[in-house]
Amino acid sequence: MRRSLIIRTTAVAATAALALTACGGGGGSPLSSGSGGSAAPSSTIIVGSANFTENSILAEIYAQALQAKGITVEKKLSIGSREAYYPGLQDGSIDLIPEYTGVLLQYIDKTAKETSADDVYAALQKALPANLTVTDKSAAEDKDAVVVTKETATKYNATSIADLAPNCGQLTFGGPPEFQTRPDGIPGLKNTYNCTFKDYKSLDAGGPLTIAALKNGDIQAADIFTTDPSITQDGFVALADPKNNFAAQNVVPLINKAKATPAVTAVLNAVSAKLTTDELINLNATAAGPTKPAVDVVAKDWLTKNGLI
Repeated sequence: MRRSLIIRTTAVAATAALALTACGGGGGSPLSSGSGGSAAPSSTIIVGSANFTENSILAEIYAQALQAKGITVEKKLSIGSREAYYPGLQDGSIDLIPEYTGVLLQYIDKTAKETSADDVYAALQKALPANLTVTDKSAAEDKDAVVVTKETATKYNATSIADLAPNCGQLTFGGPPEFQTRPDGIPGLKNTYNCTFKDYKSLDAGGPLTIAALKNGDIQAADIFTTDPSITQDGFVALADPKNNFAAQNVVPLINKAKATPAVTAVLNAVSAKLTTDELINLNATAAGPTKPAVDVVAKDWLTKNGLI
């Protein structure tokens, strides 16, 4: 976001109506409940997620795939943004979370300049603290994007962020609060494209608040994840990023190194081998569909279809 959710990449937001319900978690933080922040037994994997639908689906996929192989799992979903859940990975109150390579790298190393998928992944492996590791990255990618309506794209003849840049001062931008300070967020758009927006509205991570604000004109540009089905459904335009302000954002499991046993790693790698960007889009569209199935149901159906459980 999904994501810096810092990432994010994207994180998806665009899974619209579920973003704050299935993923939002009312009440206290999942990290402050249950275990009280203590580490799980060595045989248990605590799986966490960010507070948007796509990430919760991915966390359910990891959790259910591990359970199918007899591995004990606890779940703490919808924790919040990276700023909220990353400390839990460091203190052991969660062990595993779906991440996005580019935004995670920039969160850890704000000077990182890598943009290609392989370069970002290699740099991330080197930048991670000693107690964390990543298993295989997937081909699935979910990036933050500057998204506008067709009317705005036509008005400014914009197909890319570079095209929009001369007119940013006339536009209000909407996105999650953290996008205002993340390196590839508002600061990145200013530094990379000389794009300074007139105003910023703090909304959600590409969820229903952002989608509604863009549709009704309260904002004219928004941070929405590229796998969000609303881009197609609502006729929005995801502007191209020719200067790579948003680095590659491949989905990757981030895990406590002590819990990354060969058995656990094999399961996570098998999931990553099956995940593609089209699969992510389909998962998000299913979750946001007419029946709005729960994320655990969406995850189970995908795992079954792909022979992973």
